This record gives sequence, C-alpha cells and structure tokens, in this order.
Amino acid sequence: MPRKSSNVRLLRPADAEAVVALDRRRSGRSRAGFYSRRFQALAGDSRAFVAVGAEQDRELAGFAFARILDGEFGSAAPVGVLDAIGVLPQAERAGLATGLLAALTKELGERGAGELRTQADWTEHGMAGFLSASGFRLSPRVVLERALDVPAGDDPDAEELPVRSMAEADLGEIIRLDRKITGRDRTGYLSRKAREVLRESGIRVSLVAEREGRLAGFLMARLDYGEFGRTEPAAILDTIGVDPAQGRRKIGRALLGQLLQNLESLRVERVLTEVEWDRLPLLGFLERAGFRHAQRLAFEKIIA
Repeated sequence: MPRKSSNVRLLRPADAEAVVALDRRRSGRSRAGFYSRRFQALAGDSRAFVAVGAEQDRELAGFAFARILDGEFGSAAPVGVLDAIGVLPQAERAGLATGLLAALTKELGERGAGELRTQADWTEHGMAGFLSASGFRLSPRVVLERALDVPAGDDPDAEELPVRSMAEADLGEIIRLDRKITGRDRTGYLSRKAREVLRESGIRVSLVAEREGRLAGFLMARLDYGEFGRTEPAAILDTIGVDPAQGRRKIGRALLGQLLQNLESLRVERVLTEVEWDRLPLLGFLERAGFRHAQRLAFEKIIA
C-alpha cells in the first residue's frame, strides 16, 4: 500500500482536542491537563515553546512539543528540550516522527537553540532506537530521582530557617542572588522560569529561604503530569541557589526538606532532576539529600 502524503505544520490552539485524543490512543490515559498547559504556554510565549503537528488526509496523525531553556543548573547557552512526541500507531512506519523531529529542530534552531535534549526510560527500546537513528547520542547529563518514602534523616547541625512559598515579588532578589552565585545576568531565564512555576504550573511548589530578613536561597520546582511520556505525577526540580556567604548554614537542605514535606501532602511520589555529570558539588549535595540515579537516560543532539 502506498504511503499517505503528510503535511507538517505548527500546531494551533484548535488542535488541542485532537492532540489529547491522539495521545490517549497511544498511552491509554488522558493527559489533557499537561497538553492544556502546553498550549497555554505556546500562546503566552511562542519564542520559548514550540509545537508541530503532522496531518494525513487533513487529520492530525502526529505531534511533537519542545521548550527552550537557558540557564538550568548553569547551562551557558539556549537548548531545546523535546518533552512529548507521538504518532498514530498505524503511522509509526510512515516516517512521520522523523518529519516531526526535523521540523521541530528547524524551529528550535531559528530560535537560537544549539542543542536538543530529551529523556527516555532505559526500557523504551523503540524510542531509544528512534533517537539513535535521528542523530541523538547519550548525554553526559544524569537523571536523578528521589522517592518521597525515603527517610530524609535528621541533621543535628541544621539551622531553623524561615522557608516559604515563592512569590512574584521575590524575583528581583532571586536575580540578584543568582548573579552573585553564577557571575552571570540570567534575568531573562529566571523571569521565564518564575512565570512558569508561578503562573503556568497548576500548583505552586517553588520556595525561598530567608535569614535575618534577607533572601538567602531559592528553589524552583514544578509538578509534571506528562513530560517525556510519564503518566504518573512527579515533581521536577529545575533550579536551586544558595547565597555563597551562607553556604554552610544548610540552606539548601532546608529548602529541599520543605519541598519534600509539601509534595508529600500533595501525594506526589518522587522528585526528578537532571544535572551535568561534572557538577560534583551539586551532585554531592543531591546524593546526601537522598537522590539516586533514575532508570532514565538523557539524550542530546547538536542542532546545526
């Protein structure tokens, strides 16, 4: 049977229902909330979010979503993150996924991203094979996770610090503190990230710590209900920063401890994050906090 011709284009808000239905056919579960937030993000910031769809006979037969990051854990250049891709089962061998990925990569490159990243469970052999055939390679970044049922352990030297939910009014102090930590002005990145965790996330879980009336640390996290094909809720830890002058006062531990308490009340079972393999101080901190290597692989592809 000859292959049907396909047309790849940018997705529009009117495609939301078709995307949810297609994904439900593939996964067996509805992730309407995840895709609703993705379409809202597309409408609010088309430079930072990209979505393409493939049509066959004027019906949606595949989709791919990505976002552009600039600054997660010190990243020095914009990168694209492929966090959702799917095609109809009967179209899996028709080259739709390859066409979607090519269109998505082109759009990301035009927006300044020099690299495309994604994740897959190590048991997803079909996805790993597709990524390999599409020019991806294993990334030096490691995916870490922490189950909430793992005891945090008591720290007799920990200092009691006020930790509260992050507010939009904290952004100026967060930018100032981040500049002190990194030596870079990441106003654009932090502003976008604050907007994502405070406005676009359904539940606010980002935190700040204060000492003597001044902001001493911050943690940006969000709840995820669908990225990288996951169907169970998880929290994603994007960024954590502590005033270097306060580094030995266990501020990071206090922030993370409060996050875990908050997530437990929300019945979220685990926290995930992704870190460069050579960020040894950060990896050491996360290891002491109970994080372990997740059963997921990180992939990356250079965008020409």
